Amino acid sequence: MNIATAITVGVQAQTRARIGLIIPSVNTYSEPQFNRFAPAGLAIHVARARVAGQWKRPLPEMADEIAVSARLLSDCKPDLIVFHCTDTSMSQGPQGEGKILDLVRDATGIDAVATSRLVLEALQALGMKRVALLTPYQSNQSIIDYLNASGIAVVRDVALKLAPLNFGKVTPAEWAKLAQDNDGSDIDGIFLSCTNTTQIEAIADIEQRLGKPVVNSNQAVLWGCMRKLGAALAPVPAMPELGRLMLR
Repeated sequence: MNIATAITVGVQAQTRARIGLIIPSVNTYSEPQFNRFAPAGLAIHVARARVAGQWKRPLPEMADEIAVSARLLSDCKPDLIVFHCTDTSMSQGPQGEGKILDLVRDATGIDAVATSRLVLEALQALGMKRVALLTPYQSNQSIIDYLNASGIAVVRDVALKLAPLNFGKVTPAEWAKLAQDNDGSDIDGIFLSCTNTTQIEAIADIEQRLGKPVVNSNQAVLWGCMRKLGAALAPVPAMPELGRLMLR
């Protein structure tokens, strides 16, 4: 066996589960963050789609593109496909979210989840019923509507109104300061919404400063996927840098 073959065999032997992410075409943070924080044995595969920012539009107009991205991911045989855009999946509402997942399942025959649902499950797991919502978006209204419909109140609403390619310019320290500035006795924790930011790197700092739980889109999706694929990945090491959620 030559060296190249040995390396390939070794990598394949170490992979115990695969997830496929359909991410917005402008997203530059999900791939490095998932590959950095994913536990050993969980392989991350990505396909892009124009489903956010200037390309966000009614679901029927995005349906074909979502299905094509899902089919491309299906070629690498993931165990689970995630439609990974918080704002777009939440703006479709619970029914639209279900239609997105139906598109993915019908195109691939593979189980699918959406960021919106995994975020909601994370908030519920941590008992977060009243939150401060911090995002880089132009508006948080679609997020607020989705959370309100699910029984979660947004007590503080902070949208930084940034262009998508500038989302990543907000540093983890700046997200932590923003969380601290918007804390109060009337909230249970912080929801950092967006898949295309440095927010995940601020989680531990915020929890230490505030003594309250934090949920971020990429963190919640990794947590949700690990729960669904846990049998294949066990034992999973402690992940304190990702906060209290990883203990649930």
